[in-house]
Amino acid sequence: MAIVRILVHDVAVSSAFYCQMFGFVESENWGGAFAIVGRDDLQLWLSGPQTSAAKQLTDGRQPSPGGWNRVVLPVKDLAATVALLHASGASFRSDIIQGPGGQQIVCDDPSGNPLELFQPR
Repeated sequence: MAIVRILVHDVAVSSAFYCQMFGFVESENWGGAFAIVGRDDLQLWLSGPQTSAAKQLTDGRQPSPGGWNRVVLPVKDLAATVALLHASGASFRSDIIQGPGGQQIVCDDPSGNPLELFQPR
């Protein structure tokens, strides 16, 4: 099983986003500071501002949501998924891009973390 920790602004909003849009199931919720959602062999650890993962590091950097490292979520119908996300108000970093392995698009979760939605050829 793969585990990815994602820093988020609001754990409840992020958990709902992953569960409602992509079929994740919340298995743990620690009072809004942290939640675990899972789908198949992937767990996402959603860490809010109150968790140790969001505390300032010894070198002075402050962990925060966003960036370009991303979770890749395979989808069966990219166009339908994009339409659903557009209807929900999600923001996108790109349009659908065609590559040798399939199609992809990068959207942001509610905290600005990028997600690559990928439909294989």
